[in-house]
Amino acid sequence: MFGFVHKQVRYFLVSIRKKLSETQFLHIACVIVGLSSASAAIVLKLFAFHIHRWIEQSTQGGVWPFLYVFLPAIGIFFTVWFVNRILKGNFYKGNDKIIYAIAKKSSILPLSQIYSHVITSAVTVGSGGSAGLESPIVATGAAIGSNFAHTYYLSYKERTLLLACGVAGGIAAAFNAPIAGVLFALEVFLMDVSINAFIPLIIAAASGALLSKIILKEGILLYFNLQEPFNYNNVPYYIVLGILAGFVSLYYAKMFTLLEHKLAGIKLKYKRALIGSVLLAVLILFFPSLFGEGYTSITSLATMRPERIFEKSIIKDLFTNEWLIFAGVTLAMFFKVFAAAFTIGGGGNGGNFAPSLFVGAYLGFAFATLLHLLGIANVPISNFTIVAMAGILSGVVYAPLTGIFLIAEITGGYELMIPLMIVAAISYLIVKAFEPVSMEMKNLASQRNVHMHDKDKFLLSKLEVNELIEKDYDPLDANQLLPVFASIITESKRNTFPVVDKKGKLLGIIKLINIKSILFQSELNKKIYAKELMEKPPAVIELTEDLNSIMDKFDRTGVDQLPIVDKGIYIGFMSKTSLLTRYRKEILDSF
Repeated sequence: MFGFVHKQVRYFLVSIRKKLSETQFLHIACVIVGLSSASAAIVLKLFAFHIHRWIEQSTQGGVWPFLYVFLPAIGIFFTVWFVNRILKGNFYKGNDKIIYAIAKKSSILPLSQIYSHVITSAVTVGSGGSAGLESPIVATGAAIGSNFAHTYYLSYKERTLLLACGVAGGIAAAFNAPIAGVLFALEVFLMDVSINAFIPLIIAAASGALLSKIILKEGILLYFNLQEPFNYNNVPYYIVLGILAGFVSLYYAKMFTLLEHKLAGIKLKYKRALIGSVLLAVLILFFPSLFGEGYTSITSLATMRPERIFEKSIIKDLFTNEWLIFAGVTLAMFFKVFAAAFTIGGGGNGGNFAPSLFVGAYLGFAFATLLHLLGIANVPISNFTIVAMAGILSGVVYAPLTGIFLIAEITGGYELMIPLMIVAAISYLIVKAFEPVSMEMKNLASQRNVHMHDKDKFLLSKLEVNELIEKDYDPLDANQLLPVFASIITESKRNTFPVVDKKGKLLGIIKLINIKSILFQSELNKKIYAKELMEKPPAVIELTEDLNSIMDKFDRTGVDQLPIVDKGIYIGFMSKTSLLTRYRKEILDSF
């Protein structure tokens, strides 16, 4: 049935495409991708929500803490099994994998990514894994946009744009926040964006948000009603909150990366899942708000009911006054990073979007409460709880505009726009001062040579060394006499010649201009070997080297050609002229 419907839809789209201009078809594609991504986000949200609710209803009673805390292990183990047995390891988590596909794989993502993230993240988070659904929603939306464009043979530029439309539609549906969806796609995925991209992104995000508004209820979406208006007298405290958010964001990124790497060092996948699950269970036993996304506990804090987040804790009787509640909220804020790392690093599927909002809400509540307890100021705790979420999201995801407008949209207005801008901007600037790129982009730059934070470097990252190798340079044997290789030199169209040994290892180069004077001196050249005429190249390019590093070598040496080797074995040459020609083409294609 599904195959029949899909075939009919495809036939219809192919038919109307012939009657429409490219721009008109692209706009229709944006609507379809936006609605499809939103549908996937809605299914994922509902799936996780009903799993979570069923677990809560099924585990009521006196034994609740001792059973409930181990339920996240089900989701983590299921995800590990599903990825390895069903997907055969062909599974990619994180925004960096999508950006890598944009830069290195022509924006083509596996078809399996459309359903694999929905299944694994719903089970992981629904069963209590301490992660967010937004990153899987982003991956699913990106895969929908990519595969739609690939199906209808759209260009790389249009495929990248539809990939971003899938992201925008998914985020817009997840929060009923279309502006945040557009900005997230722009800030995180579209480095070489032009003004023409805005309309397609707006169409996709609006389509996604509309579908979400029709289907999802308030209890499933994160939503707040502002209880107090913005008071400009509190600006100094918002500035301090922004500073705190910046340093907490740094703590989040460094601690999460450290813990994830520690778990990654455990080679046995199921052992890793067991250790992550046990450690997560211990944390949930003391801080039950770490169970799942944690949006319910964020609402409890924003509505001034902090005692509710400790109701199912094994140490709930300790939280008897405001100081102890403040201490508990602060500890939960710091431990959320551990919980997210144990979930994702253990093998579960989820992202850092929701944990960032969680940490932000807890930071804002703790800071405002401390001001109250110390008698410093009577600031609106609810507002600080909400605003701090934008600060941490900006600092962790490196998306300040997304943070600002996401919180503005989920609060139903722009009353807090000024403090949102203050906190998000300060947090972002502090984090950027210490870490120029986010934790995901840092891995991408170091391991895969893709630089998303710099447009020039990003465009160079899209090029491959293999595509720029020139192999029409004639190699010379190091032990050949000049009369033997003179004919090669005179017949060649090149003026530079690599000198290699019998195994093909590059030993040096010979430049025609340097041997012209002796080339035809018959009495001398009978006794001269190639190795005696060669010189050391000014630099050598490794086959696996980053294009940005290669460009630095060209600039540093001032030459137009450099030899390329693979573990010392001569491969060919690269010219700066051809590299710049390809780079200019990438610049033109980005507009």
